[in-house]
Amino acid sequence: MKRAAAVLLCLALLLLPGCAPRARTSTVYAMDTVMELTAYGDRALVDEAVTLIHDLEEHLSVTAAGSDIARVNAEGHADVDPGTARLISRALDLCKLTDGVLDITVYPVVRAWGFTTGKYRVPEEAEIGSLLEKVDYTAVTVHGERVTLPQGAMLDLGAVAKGWTGDRIASLWREAGLKSGLVNLGGSVQAIGGKPDGGAWRVGIRDPFSEEVLGAVSVRDMAVVTSGGYQRYFEENGVRYCHIIDPAAGRPADSGLASVTVIGPEGVVCDGLSTAVYVMGLERAEKLWRENQGFDLVLVTDSGEVFITDGIEDSFTPMGDYEDTEIQVIRRG
Repeated sequence: MKRAAAVLLCLALLLLPGCAPRARTSTVYAMDTVMELTAYGDRALVDEAVTLIHDLEEHLSVTAAGSDIARVNAEGHADVDPGTARLISRALDLCKLTDGVLDITVYPVVRAWGFTTGKYRVPEEAEIGSLLEKVDYTAVTVHGERVTLPQGAMLDLGAVAKGWTGDRIASLWREAGLKSGLVNLGGSVQAIGGKPDGGAWRVGIRDPFSEEVLGAVSVRDMAVVTSGGYQRYFEENGVRYCHIIDPAAGRPADSGLASVTVIGPEGVVCDGLSTAVYVMGLERAEKLWRENQGFDLVLVTDSGEVFITDGIEDSFTPMGDYEDTEIQVIRRG
């Protein structure tokens, strides 16, 4: 499988220049991606955040033996860490919000395509059909710390785990009094406050057709999360298959969108919605946005058109090859 290179300049979201001196930084590889943490404060806060990342990975990984998710999947039920239970409940809310376009029980299908095992293949339609019978987020129950699945169902929190992790780090740092920080979790960026000089953070969004930046959005206390088929995929017989699975079809999404960026105050929401919107396509994405508050979108179509929602009209700046491109604004009216 081809991946974005394990350096920040090749990730879906780029941190643009302008960092002030005296930053406390750390780079860590976790959750199958390179992560960079920058805090303008006590070095210990960065170290605590790194510890938190590894702790969350131990609980949330779908492939690590002994994780909360692995135990639930193996037994069909398990008592999990309270944080894991909260995340599953939050993810189920997002599944409902998207009418199941995001479905955290799609793991049997994802595994059949090889995206978590590395054994990439195109399953037969009969196999996909059989696996889809086990995909149904509405059948998952969470009572306190007890999570229960129906027979044959399996969870995968990959669509929300990095956003949730960003939220947890942001909470940790804010509670400690940190006023300025930035967390890049491999395509999931969380801004704490603004830059030390008082300005907004400028988070770049990668062009899905190159390794350049198509634009930047200025944010304070916001998450910026991008999903796209260019990030992880494999090819077979000249056909590219991306890792984002449409739970209705059991196949990689083919919605006409090349990338989706979601901007909002909650990383977990932005993370889950970025996956769902990529599957939905432009028309359904517009409908979802108009019917809900609290997030904005940058959508790039397969043909290179760029759409943004009106909440970021004044904070989004096209760059590079897109400076002369017409940016189409989606409005609620």
